[in-house]
Amino acid sequence: MNLPLLQEIALALARHLFPKHSHELGVYLVNPRKMADLNEKFLGHEGPTDVITFDYGDTTMLHGEIFICAAVARAQAKEFSTTPQQEIVRYLVHGMLHLRGYDDRTPAKRAKMKRAEEKWVRWVSATFPVAKIWSRKRAA
Repeated sequence: MNLPLLQEIALALARHLFPKHSHELGVYLVNPRKMADLNEKFLGHEGPTDVITFDYGDTTMLHGEIFICAAVARAQAKEFSTTPQQEIVRYLVHGMLHLRGYDDRTPAKRAKMKRAEEKWVRWVSATFPVAKIWSRKRAA
């Protein structure tokens, strides 16, 4: 995983989505077991999910945590005919939008969030070498 690139993307998104806020953001890549634990403990859902966001901020500060499950990204990339790197970007954007106040609990709000998500995923993909987020080569 190219963590410096992922950090650069997260900082760029924070600067664009929260231009007048100070930033304190944690982005964590976790395994399915950790994600399942978080999902059950905080959302009451069983099993791993793609992304979970915790917002601790206020009107003057971006302060939150985004947990991303790379194994789910791999599985969903196959399902949606995309790449794991693109899925990770999508999850990061999705989490940042939740921190920005977007909600996806109703169909109307989900549609609005999805439009914003698509916009920012396209922006990240045009601005950064997304394919380099996750090397397909394994260390020996």
